[in-house]
Amino acid sequence: MCGIGGFFDSAGSKSAIDHDALAGRMARSMAHRGPDDQGVWTDSDRGIGLVHRRLSIIDLSEAGHQPMQSASSRYCVCFNGEIYNYLELMQELRALGHEFRGHSDTEVLLAAIEQWGVAAATPRLFGMFAFALWDRRDRVLHLARDRVGEKPLYYGWAGELFIFGSELKVLRMAPTWSGTLDRASLALQMRYGYIPAPWSIYDRIFKLVPGCVLSLDAAALSRPGVLCPDPDVVEPMSVAPRRYWSARDVAQSAVHLQSPKEAVAALDAVLGKVVSQQMLSDVPLGGFLSGGIDSTTVVACMQAQSARPIKTYTIGFREGDFNEAEYARAVAAHLGTDHTELYLEPTQIRDVIPMLPELYDEPFADASQLPTYLICKLAREHVTVCLSGDGGDEVFGGYNRYRWLRTVWNGVRWIPLPARRLLARLLTGVQPTTWDHFGSVWSGSPGSGRLPQFGNKLHKLGRAIETRSVGQMYESLVSYWGDDQPVVLGAEGWQARLGGLDMLGGVADAVDEAMFRDLVHYLPDDNLVKVDRASMRVGLEVRAPLLDTRIVEFAWSLPRDLKIRDGKGKWILRQVLARYVPPALTERPKMGFSVPVGAWLRSELRPWAEELLEASMLSSQGYLDAGRVRQRWNEHLSGARDYSLSLWAVLMFETWYRQQGAVTAGQPEIPGCETPSATGESADVRLVPSG
Repeated sequence: MCGIGGFFDSAGSKSAIDHDALAGRMARSMAHRGPDDQGVWTDSDRGIGLVHRRLSIIDLSEAGHQPMQSASSRYCVCFNGEIYNYLELMQELRALGHEFRGHSDTEVLLAAIEQWGVAAATPRLFGMFAFALWDRRDRVLHLARDRVGEKPLYYGWAGELFIFGSELKVLRMAPTWSGTLDRASLALQMRYGYIPAPWSIYDRIFKLVPGCVLSLDAAALSRPGVLCPDPDVVEPMSVAPRRYWSARDVAQSAVHLQSPKEAVAALDAVLGKVVSQQMLSDVPLGGFLSGGIDSTTVVACMQAQSARPIKTYTIGFREGDFNEAEYARAVAAHLGTDHTELYLEPTQIRDVIPMLPELYDEPFADASQLPTYLICKLAREHVTVCLSGDGGDEVFGGYNRYRWLRTVWNGVRWIPLPARRLLARLLTGVQPTTWDHFGSVWSGSPGSGRLPQFGNKLHKLGRAIETRSVGQMYESLVSYWGDDQPVVLGAEGWQARLGGLDMLGGVADAVDEAMFRDLVHYLPDDNLVKVDRASMRVGLEVRAPLLDTRIVEFAWSLPRDLKIRDGKGKWILRQVLARYVPPALTERPKMGFSVPVGAWLRSELRPWAEELLEASMLSSQGYLDAGRVRQRWNEHLSGARDYSLSLWAVLMFETWYRQQGAVTAGQPEIPGCETPSATGESADVRLVPSG
């Protein structure tokens, strides 16, 4: 697990840019991603630079230092992530005559590319990764990203300079950086809480789409407008990323042959193999444990393969509706893990908020970013690697919205639209807190919290039933600001980008469509961003066994009723888990890794939010509709509505803009808004001769 970055300057040695100095700045900007080592490789004649920060996990010796050159010196690579099947690849390559001076997966990657080429070698890799490879013979730069997007990779232009890196702060080191905000991207962030690939918050800066390789030579880089960032929309005379793996192809070619008994046994076997591979580490290793299905399954498989107790970590909340720590404690006791838990207070959350703009580099509004950072920080006190349960919901149908979508749409699609709109007004016309009270009475235990967030769910139902199509209903379930007119001012083109988001197509079942959309957008652009930035900020590597290619493809080969059955998601995963843990310890309503941000905005976080949402400041910036924002804020404070999601999106933009965006645009920093250091402790730059 590391950080990578670099540049390709088509001007070469004639450039006015000091390439060695730029490479050094890039490397130091992401010191947090690799506290153990730093390396730089430049070739000023060609205008190429590769930089690397290392968090040593496999092969802690000098043999694992990067950027690394291949045995023939044709290729030079900077690599971020892990290739879990690298030992098998190493054995295969040795049989073909390759020799290795160390045992790092980076060296295996280079040998595989020398043997098979980039196009053929990349699909052989099982793991989480992003890498930049310079072909010295053909003078081509290759950028690649893993299949589901566990590891990030940004790229684009600062003036005429092509730049790339694991985080946007790396790109911002370019002396020609301008940092023009993209309003259409901001509109998407307000809608979803994140910016879906290939877009970023900045104009002319993109995210590499998962499962793709982008190959560029000097001729292409001399014409910045030639690049098309969407692999599915290739224009004439353009250069676009090329897919080496397609989630759509996997979903549409599903076979659905296995019986339930065979499928459970097969999943147990493949999951055991995947977890075993992901437990390979030369440094201490542990696991996140929420007490839910996903993380418990992963930890159970880990403990089954370990001779000593696995170290496990849990975050808890004093608010009962959000707390899973007690369930995690019971699971840990059953499995016999070495368990550590931390109960969060609002003051701890407040201390993290000022770090968020620097941590995420662009507006990012998944409120579970707060406990995610804190649990990573907690785990890093004891281990360097943690396995997580990320991906179980998207891969095995765990989100409540999948069942909602099918049930609600099938139930209301025949009702005339005017009648549905009337029913929607009845549901949303009652305050969520009032619905919460009715829900507790109906459950038979007033005040018990047995129907958590009941009022919010009914409001969501009200918004969903007045939609015209299943696609619109899905959008209503996932959107923060769901209006046709975005809250962002002057956001021309945002609807075209919305229409360009990947959809499965050709599938009758709405659940498959929603699961696919989550797999290719919500998972990589929200959940995995959240985990990558939070973990790397503290130098922790997080691995997600449930997102291994073999498990993702296996899950899509299953009949739908092996994933969602009897009103519950993740049926097959529950059957595997039952082999290790009694169902009584894990069977309960889904809670998710959430924080009570709605309540905190009305109490402990209110002064902070009031300052950021001050109407005159919003108006003077000219990005957001101040009137609409203030209306939602007032309604939220009154308890009439729970607008915590949409308000958090605004607050995260405002926090980011005042610390990062305004400074980037050449505007003065706002007094009292102190930006944390983006570099951390710096090390001396190691220059590797380009010859």
